[in-house]
Amino acid sequence: MSVGQTGESGYRRVLLKLGGEMFGGGSVGVDPDVVGTIARQLAEVVANGVEVAVVIGGGNFFRGAELQQRGMERARGDYMAMLGTTMNCLALQDFLEREHGIDTRVMTAISMGQVAEPYIPRRASRHLEKGRVVIFGAGTGMPYFSTDTAAAQRALEIGAEVVLMAKAVDGVYSADPRTTPSAELFENITHREVLERGLKVADATAFSLCMDNHMRILVFNLLVEGNIARAASGAKIGTLVSTPG
Repeated sequence: MSVGQTGESGYRRVLLKLGGEMFGGGSVGVDPDVVGTIARQLAEVVANGVEVAVVIGGGNFFRGAELQQRGMERARGDYMAMLGTTMNCLALQDFLEREHGIDTRVMTAISMGQVAEPYIPRRASRHLEKGRVVIFGAGTGMPYFSTDTAAAQRALEIGAEVVLMAKAVDGVYSADPRTTPSAELFENITHREVLERGLKVADATAFSLCMDNHMRILVFNLLVEGNIARAASGAKIGTLVSTPG
């Protein structure tokens, strides 16, 4: 199966980036209601014939940078956070398979043979071609790199057409809408404009990867029911970050 768009604006293969904080519902651990809602939306996307890969953060358990501020060695804190991402992956896998009957594979950048497959790009693509949801855990497998960077890297490696960046806001604004009510929501913006304006889309390494390789990023609000399917279908929601040419 070739990787291309399903229609005029929909996507054939997408990489969905989810923040770990969302999985916790604002607290430490996994909130089953939140995971169930995400799984239900992903099931809708899969039913529409879209190939879906997912990268999940681990912020509901650990954040290496924050642990470093409290005196922990940064690399060790990052490895702890990678384990947290894998716990989130397994939770999502459980809901997708048990509640919706969707064949799912968890692939990790750190070997965890009892619970997940090792990450191999061509094997991941093969799973996607067979209609399986692939969930990538343990970030990039290296400290000092965020799961935003893992999402950008995985999207490029598997030939995804867009990174669907799920947030708790409607898209990319000219300023923080929580403190600046007059902030403008962009419908479309280039990677270069995001950099020049100093807007927050993803961390610098992840954003540079996407910009240098013309990888589109769609920033949208995960908290609106059905938005994952809308984003994957190419609907006009959120903010599309792209580079012409």
